[in-house]
Amino acid sequence: MIDIQHVSRIFKDKKKTIEAVKNVSFQVKKGDVVGLLGENGAGKTTLLRMMSTVLEPSNGSINIDGIDIHKSPMKVKGKIGVLFGSETGLYDRLTAKENLEYFAKLHGMSQHETKARIDYLAVRFGMKDYLDRRVGGFSKGMRQKVTIARTLIHNPDIILFDEPTTGLDITSANMFRELIQQLRREGKTIIFSSHIMEEVSQLCQSIIMIHQGEMIYNGSIKDLYKQEESEDLNYIFMSRIVRGAHS
Repeated sequence: MIDIQHVSRIFKDKKKTIEAVKNVSFQVKKGDVVGLLGENGAGKTTLLRMMSTVLEPSNGSINIDGIDIHKSPMKVKGKIGVLFGSETGLYDRLTAKENLEYFAKLHGMSQHETKARIDYLAVRFGMKDYLDRRVGGFSKGMRQKVTIARTLIHNPDIILFDEPTTGLDITSANMFRELIQQLRREGKTIIFSSHIMEEVSQLCQSIIMIHQGEMIYNGSIKDLYKQEESEDLNYIFMSRIVRGAHS
């Protein structure tokens, strides 16, 4: 389970102070798939970075599977897989396979575990033909597949995706969506941000909406449709943003 309580994040420079996330609280139960929605600059990535231990909250607490991220960040890192859409975290001079082996080693996986996991992910994402090629020459879509595989290499219980289908063609994006459904069947807990409303409506049980750092909705997608008397998620999203935190 993920437990976020009264979390804020403040960034300061010489000229101004920005509160990127403002007093956000929510819980995500084991096995839930939750969509994180918000316009650019709303605070989605900052929130995900705090949950992944990359950033510390300015205020509040975050517990991942009962572990306080401030007290035991390394334990948390072993339980989560993280993908930030703008960052691949891959090494261009290494092959796809070597990249995956490197990250598997960071997680303390044995050679046998690593080989089995790479074989599985290579088939799952259709990467077998370029596993032994250097990442530096890959297309954006190929890099994204390897990055998703890196995120899942240690078979984490909790997965955080920030714009996971960015750069993927239609076939690859559909493959990713099938993977999300499979991970859900396996009992994984998933939070992902996306601008593709169809993707969110198909895959998510619950939605968290953030506007200017504040949470403006947290609940099931069915309840949201009932409240708004509509199943047009794009319309609902834009309407909620206009109404802001007072909706």
